[in-house]
Amino acid sequence: MIARRKAGVAAGWLLDEMVADIAERAAFMQFRPARSLILGDASDALGAALPGEVIAANPAILDEEQPLPAGPFDLIASIGLIDTVNDLPGALVHIRNALAPEGVAILTCLGAGSLPRLRAALLAADGDRPAARIHPQLDSKAAAGLLQRTGFSRQVSDSHGIDVSYTSLDRLVADLRDQGQQGALASSPPPLTREQWDKARSAFLADADERGRVSERFELLTLTGWR
Repeated sequence: MIARRKAGVAAGWLLDEMVADIAERAAFMQFRPARSLILGDASDALGAALPGEVIAANPAILDEEQPLPAGPFDLIASIGLIDTVNDLPGALVHIRNALAPEGVAILTCLGAGSLPRLRAALLAADGDRPAARIHPQLDSKAAAGLLQRTGFSRQVSDSHGIDVSYTSLDRLVADLRDQGQQGALASSPPPLTREQWDKARSAFLADADERGRVSERFELLTLTGWR
């Protein structure tokens, strides 16, 4: 499934897509959890769509070194978070342990293959000394393996692409920042100089279409695991 958008339609559109994806999966499974934990949904839209008791928690509780509080839950949903933790297997173990028997975790994030135009522009700017400016991204096969390794009895991992067109690199970067998707790295890379930014902008626009817009790809990865 591929959706196409123009940037600027609405702030938070990416997280809205992730929320809609989780809601659609729960509806397709005819899954009606009595007790749910939701991480990362600032809009509270997912909680409003679910039956039963819903706890919308601060995303900071997704700590790979600490158990999730207040369990067990029939559903744990995480929106745009799991790719930013340092120890993802540890976080998945805590998520699984917080599920009730037969409980389900549905976890979404930006996956491998996302932001190829941005990556190419930053590589062009860095030249012979590329810096780690975007955190590593998880692919679908590796995600399924992680769910299996961390004790989930059944696992599904898949992704779908969204193409968004931008008039400039600055507009893309602003869109990412507005949605909390700026690079989540353990340490900050060296800042780009003005000359490097100019190189990045030029490299980005080299892929523009006849309207002067550049199509960027977002791969939404969803992990579903059953306890």
